[in-house]
Amino acid sequence: MIKRVHPDLRDLLDAFPPLNLDYLDAVREGMANSPTAPIEEDIHVEDKFINGPDGNSLRVRIYQLKGRTETVPALLWIHGGGYVIGVPEGDDGLCQRFVKEAGCTVVSVDYRLAPEHPYPAPLEDCYSALKWIADNSQALNIDANRIGIAGASAGGGLTAALALLAKDRKGPNLIFQMPLYPMINDLNDNFSNKEITGNFIWNYSLNEAGWSMYLGDLKGSENIPYHAAPARATVEDLKGLPYTYTCVGQLDPFRDETLQYVTKLAQAGVDVDFHLYAGGYHAFETLNPHADIANNAVQEYINAVKFGLNRTIEVEVK
Repeated sequence: MIKRVHPDLRDLLDAFPPLNLDYLDAVREGMANSPTAPIEEDIHVEDKFINGPDGNSLRVRIYQLKGRTETVPALLWIHGGGYVIGVPEGDDGLCQRFVKEAGCTVVSVDYRLAPEHPYPAPLEDCYSALKWIADNSQALNIDANRIGIAGASAGGGLTAALALLAKDRKGPNLIFQMPLYPMINDLNDNFSNKEITGNFIWNYSLNEAGWSMYLGDLKGSENIPYHAAPARATVEDLKGLPYTYTCVGQLDPFRDETLQYVTKLAQAGVDVDFHLYAGGYHAFETLNPHADIANNAVQEYINAVKFGLNRTIEVEVK
């Protein structure tokens, strides 16, 4: 399998320490203490606490360009981490690039994590953050008609789930979603789920553990809500979703569920752009920021956000 990895991505894969979710507190502490991208001089970053869905205090991290006076689109960013780890600060660099290069305000949500807070708590936190953005659009100087959502891995799964939840609740109208290599299949039963074993950042065993902590007894059940595992959504369920960009590495355990999701979106009449990266493993672009393939992937994210948030809004004539 290692021979199929893109040559520019092999060295850091070998050096990456395997994740062990049996020691979840230690993994979280290590991530929280990991170095993050510096905040650039022309970016204003503010942490704000808003009301969460259960009366909890929910932190959002807001990224804006200093001195910008015009109204701009907004992007809700949802960090990854298998539903059980991760913090917004881990994506400081990417969120700043969205602000500067895609011309938007970014709000990153510090949602509660499983297993302490299983489904639907993380998703409801994301919905609360989305509602807060829409309800405070004037104060944030954003265009309430141009709100998008995005995230990677579990953040991609929550993005896909949130798009469905907002549609079903007739909540904030979304113009764009970007669920990157999303974690959406609780059954963990696709060929790629089982094909990717060993230390490929995320694998079958880690996926089993993450889903079990997120869903508990719901995992694998027959009537699981598609908001919990968006791979369960039918073509009919996906109708009416906004323009979508997504991607996945060919050596990512989420490859097949992403391919199936893209197919169903297309069949549902949703405009969707998709990129399959040969030789790419899970989150390859975050581990190898200087590799050309990683730079190309991140630039595609930025281009997709810029395009998706600034599309012409067409009103269908009945």
